[in-house]
Amino acid sequence: MDSRQNGITEKVETPTTPQHEEHALLNKEKPVDQNLEKKVSKVPEDDVEHGHGIAPDHSTNYMETMMHLFKGNIGSGVFAMGDAFKNAGILTGLLTTVILGFICLHSQRLLMKCSRKMQEKFGFEKTPDYAHTVELCFANGHPRVQKYTNMMRNSVDVFIILTQLGFCCIYFVFISSNLKQVIDGYGFVISKQLYMVIILGPIILTCLIRNLKYLVPFSTIATFCMATGIMMTAWYACQDLPSLSERKNFSTLSQLPIYFGTAIFCFEGIALVLPLQNAMKDPRDFTKPLGVHIVGTILIIAIFTGFGFIGYLSYGENVAGSMTLNLPEDEILSQVVKLTISFGVLLGYALQFYIPIDIMWPLLVKKYNITENLVTKEYLFRVFMVFVTFAVAEAVPQIALLISFIGAFCSSALALIFPPLIDLVLEFVNKKSPSKLMIIKNLFIVFVGFVGFVTGTYESLTSIIKTFFE
Repeated sequence: MDSRQNGITEKVETPTTPQHEEHALLNKEKPVDQNLEKKVSKVPEDDVEHGHGIAPDHSTNYMETMMHLFKGNIGSGVFAMGDAFKNAGILTGLLTTVILGFICLHSQRLLMKCSRKMQEKFGFEKTPDYAHTVELCFANGHPRVQKYTNMMRNSVDVFIILTQLGFCCIYFVFISSNLKQVIDGYGFVISKQLYMVIILGPIILTCLIRNLKYLVPFSTIATFCMATGIMMTAWYACQDLPSLSERKNFSTLSQLPIYFGTAIFCFEGIALVLPLQNAMKDPRDFTKPLGVHIVGTILIIAIFTGFGFIGYLSYGENVAGSMTLNLPEDEILSQVVKLTISFGVLLGYALQFYIPIDIMWPLLVKKYNITENLVTKEYLFRVFMVFVTFAVAEAVPQIALLISFIGAFCSSALALIFPPLIDLVLEFVNKKSPSKLMIIKNLFIVFVGFVGFVTGTYESLTSIIKTFFE
C-alpha cells in the first residue's frame, strides 16, 4: 500500500440506481430525519462503483483480476519490509506480519459484506464504493449513529486522500534516494533534496494528464519495471544468507509501533477490492472461498512476509528503509535495477495522484462555484498539490519514517477501524443483539487499529522530529 500503488487502470462506467430512487428507498426502508436523507441523496451516482480507486476498463476474468490485485497492492512498500522486520525482530516479524495480513483480509471481507448488503437494500447494479458504503451503513444504522453519517463519509475520503498523497511523498523520497546512490558512485555528489528538485519537472508534466485512459500506458510500463525490480532485489538479498542465529528474534516495545506502521502501509489495499469486484465478469469469482480475493491476498501476505524475512536476514541491522539501497553500489546490474525501479515509481506517481484529485477537485468546484476557466484552474490546482507532496518529501527525506507515519496515521484507519465499525452498525440494526463473539472480534480489530494508529503515529512523528535536531 500502494492502492493502490501501481495497478491503477480505468473506471467502468455503467448505469446505477438514480439518486431519487435511492432517496425513495431510504424513505421506504427506514425512516430517518430529512436532513440526513438529503445528505445521502446527494451522493454522486458513480460513487456506487468508482471507489476513488480506478477499476479496469472492461469486464475482467479470474486471472486478469488477480493481476490487477497484485499490481494494486505490491509497490514501493514491499522494499520497506526488511526495515519493518528489523523493528520487530525476525520471529516477531514473521508471526505478526502473517497475523496482521489475515486481519486485514478479514476486514476487507467485512467491507465487501456491508457493501453487498447496501447494494441489495437499494437495488444498485454494482456494490457501492468504500466511502459510500460507510455513509449508507451509518445512514441506515441505529438512530444514535445516524447523526455521524456525513462525518464518517468525509473521514473515509480524507484518509484516502492523505494515504494517496502520502504515497506521492514517499515516491519523491524513494526516487531521489536511489538516484543519489547510483550517481554518487560516479563522483557526482549532490544532495537528496536537489534530486527531488530535478525530478519535480517530469512529475508535474505527467500529473497534468487529466484523462485517465492516457495514464493507462504508464501503468503498464510501471508494472513491468516494478516486477523486474522486485525479482532482482529478492535475488540479490538471497545471496550468501547468514544463519538465523545472527539475527534478533524480538525487538523492544518502542520499535513495534514503527514496525506496525510500515506493515499496515503495505497491506492497506482495501479501497481497491470493491472496484475490482465490480469489474469482474462474474463478481462471485472474487468472493468465493478460492476466489481472487482470498487466494490473491494470501499470496500477497506471503510475498510481503517473505520479502521482510529475507531482507532482514540478509542485511541485518544495516537493512535500509528501501532494500534497493542495500544492493551493491559498484555493480552495473544493481545500478540498472535501481534506475528501473525508480523509473517505474516515477511513472506510478501520476496514477496515485489521480485518486485524491478525483475526490478533491469536484468538491472544490462545487463548494466555491467555480464556473470559469475550469481546465486552467484544475491545472493550477494539480501543480499546487504536486508542490505540497514535494514540500513534505523535502522536509522528511527519511523513507522508512515517512512510510511508517503514513501507514500508522492513514492506513490503520482504512484497513482496521472503519470495516468492523460499519459491520457492528449493521448487525445491531438487523439482529438487534449480535453475538458476543462477533462483538468481541470486531472490537478487537478496532482496538488493534486504534493502538497502532496512536502509538505508530506518535513514534514515527517523534523519530521524524528527532532527525531535525541531528
